[in-house]
Amino acid sequence: MTKNATTRAATLPKTSSATTTLSILAAAVIGLGIISVAGHVQAATLHDAAHDVRHATGFPCH
Repeated sequence: MTKNATTRAATLPKTSSATTTLSILAAAVIGLGIISVAGHVQAATLHDAAHDVRHATGFPCH
């Protein structure tokens, strides 16, 4: 290993266990929220929302 690589590795920030756990927990809560909302919304409403997004992004859907 060169001196430059050793110095660079020593200056990288360390990710703490608490930060990683919090990130995983936040991702899980957001994911479960999306699944819950999508599961309880009326099918026509969900379809219309997805349809509008397709048109807004220029994706062909017909």
